[in-house]
Amino acid sequence: MPRAVYVLALGIFAMVTSEFAVAGLMPQLAEGLDVTVPQVGYLITAFAVAMSFGGPFLTVAVLRMRQKNALILLFAIFLAGNLIAATASGYPVMLVARVVTGVAAQAFFGVSISLCAQLARPEIRGRAIAVAMNGLMLGTLLGLPLATVIGEHLGWRAAFWTVAVLTVVAALCTLAGVPDVDHAEGGGSVRSELGVFRNPRLWLTFSTSTLIIGATFAAFSYANPILTEVTGFSAGSVPLLLVAYGAATVVGNTVVGRFADRFAVPVLTLGLALNAVFLAGFALFADLPVPAVAFLLGIGLVGVTMNPAMVSRVQRTGNARPLVNTVHSSFITLGIIISTSFGGLAIDAWGLRAPLWLGAGLAVAGLLTLLPEALGTRRARPAHPTPAPIDRIPADRTPEPAYTD
Repeated sequence: MPRAVYVLALGIFAMVTSEFAVAGLMPQLAEGLDVTVPQVGYLITAFAVAMSFGGPFLTVAVLRMRQKNALILLFAIFLAGNLIAATASGYPVMLVARVVTGVAAQAFFGVSISLCAQLARPEIRGRAIAVAMNGLMLGTLLGLPLATVIGEHLGWRAAFWTVAVLTVVAALCTLAGVPDVDHAEGGGSVRSELGVFRNPRLWLTFSTSTLIIGATFAAFSYANPILTEVTGFSAGSVPLLLVAYGAATVVGNTVVGRFADRFAVPVLTLGLALNAVFLAGFALFADLPVPAVAFLLGIGLVGVTMNPAMVSRVQRTGNARPLVNTVHSSFITLGIIISTSFGGLAIDAWGLRAPLWLGAGLAVAGLLTLLPEALGTRRARPAHPTPAPIDRIPADRTPEPAYTD
């Protein structure tokens, strides 16, 4: 495995830690900025919306840069956003900070995943993406608790200063540990990047990812109130349960990465089916501690851990270039926006178990989007397929730099 992949994982960890920081600092931010907790919640929404809609535009802006230089520029923008947050004098300034960091984080994800695809040999591409995505999983496991603890003991500004320091460390490691690869596959041409979006199968692939993450976050976003108010756990025990959930995501992500290259669609099909069962089981038995925890950990094993298979499927359908990966990340973020928004409405109408049923429904819908491709894999492949045009050769068959495992 190229060492640079682990460096990219560190950068993703820094981005995710900043993304989750607000969720762990809600009381302190509400008091420090003199706003309500729901208003602090809008900072999370602003970050997600900035990721979904601003990230692709920033990615287009850096397409013609060498990829290492693009990463350093994105680190600089992200650092600026966190410094603005750490020194924010009021709510509007903090809102601007979250938009800046959200846009930079999404573009960073897209460029990083594209670079992973170029650095790793085709047969280990899924594993490389899984290693990079462990930055996301560790952000859930360690980043959120870290920000929360720092905020409780040193104040919310200290949490953002910590993220700023972590960003500088990740940027320095990137300078030292990531090779100076030229433009992304396709030469960085905006026209070649945009052309792939004419493929309707790619949009169907994006929609599957939206539904996978939407189903998972319908449970994860409301796990705290469900576990305390329905299951009956104390508030102090919930962070430990969320750490266990985070550990499950690390395990699941590692396993999925092993099979993502060769069996992306079967892995996604199995993952969605299991997630639907776990979500429905959580909804049915949320009042019983042991089953509730078991189903929560199950969701951790087969939820966001589908990322390597999702990325592999997108790259096979489209390509491994930065814009495709960034737009894919935007669709993933859209799943979070949908599940949290409709989950809140469902709670108002039907109670705290309602988001779990919503998640199960989204998982079933995700299975339906896989049907065309799942059925297509049963057809016999021609003995001598017609060679694809150069621009349409799947990303996993393009020449790769010679890096050792």
